[in-house]
Amino acid sequence: MISDSHISIIAEDFAGMRSQASGLAGYFSVPADFTPIRPTGLQRHLPMRFWPFPQSAIEAVPESDVIFSVAGKGGRVGAALRRSDRPVVQIQNPRLPLRWFDVVVANVHDEISGPNVLLSRTALHGLSLETLSTAESKWHTRLKPDGRPLLAVLVGGSNGRFRFGAEEARDLMRKLDRIVRHMGAHLFVTTSRRTGGEATDILKNAVAELGGEIWTGGDDNPYLGLVACADFLVVTADSVSMVSEAVAGRAPVAVYPLPGRSRRIRLFLEALRDADRVRFLEEMLRPWPVTPLNDTPMVAAEVSRRIGLPLRV
Repeated sequence: MISDSHISIIAEDFAGMRSQASGLAGYFSVPADFTPIRPTGLQRHLPMRFWPFPQSAIEAVPESDVIFSVAGKGGRVGAALRRSDRPVVQIQNPRLPLRWFDVVVANVHDEISGPNVLLSRTALHGLSLETLSTAESKWHTRLKPDGRPLLAVLVGGSNGRFRFGAEEARDLMRKLDRIVRHMGAHLFVTTSRRTGGEATDILKNAVAELGGEIWTGGDDNPYLGLVACADFLVVTADSVSMVSEAVAGRAPVAVYPLPGRSRRIRLFLEALRDADRVRFLEEMLRPWPVTPLNDTPMVAAEVSRRIGLPLRV
């Protein structure tokens, strides 16, 4: 049993990667710290598979009993640091030989398999039932002051696979207008750094016309409160992490499709739709009974069983 040291998370310094690793680490009773990857020299010009001296991409080799590496670059460094007394748990498909890791935590839509592979339907995150209960207590009065149903909308943005621009913002708000009026709901929209200025302005104006609220950055982020308190959630289709966090709550989740294509995200959404945990946003979509879906606790329990990392009590 590994109990006296800590977990070192090794990844590029991106919020999504950090949240997946820290979300999993939060289920264990040992502390975790973060070591960012900063490629140097030839590493900046070579695919990570061919990096010379992968350890040089981090400032110092961590003194820890367990490493959680994330994605390809994190996996390349993690594999180089693996020892018989320092297991490496790889999060996401590393696109490297799976035998280089003690455990690989991937999603079903990654379409990989092996004796050391654990498959999850959702991305890892830290939105446990306990976390959401705390958020509900904090945010309920603020988000539902008059008892109306809360329609929460989590907006991502354009990326390498999907587009969310002015046209999509207008179409989304047209659909939300009908749903808000039909449900008599209070509308609360959040945007992300990828939403874009023009789309954000369109959302702001349309939300104001509906008497709703919008958060576009700054302090007191209501994100956790929205997932915890919403009676109905709408999420754009660009982010596996955002959809995964949304379905951890108690609200039905409608996914707003975006122009673009991704086989992985299509398979991910189809699996959640087949489980009747999400549906696609239509002109008029009514809530349906759902159960929170979060595979992170199951993954944590199996990681604990395989490498001896103690779970939180």
